[in-house]
Amino acid sequence: MKAIVAAFTDHPAAVGESYGEHFAFASGIGVKLLAAGGAALLHALFPFLFKTTASGIVLELARSCGPRNAASRR
Repeated sequence: MKAIVAAFTDHPAAVGESYGEHFAFASGIGVKLLAAGGAALLHALFPFLFKTTASGIVLELARSCGPRNAASRR
C-alpha cells in the first residue's frame, strides 16, 4: 500500500507541492496544450485563423514552467 501512495505523492513532494496542487497545475498545463493543439489544427486548415495562438500558449507555458523545472532540479 505504501508503494501505491508513494507513486502518487513522491514526485509532487519533490517539487514542493501536495498531490492536489500538482494535479491542478499539471491539469492546467494539459488544458492549455489541448487549446494550443486545437488552435494549431484550425490554423493548418484555415491559415487566416489563430496565427499566433499556439505559439503564444507554448511561450507562456515555457515562461511559467521554466523556473519551476530549474528549481526542482536543485
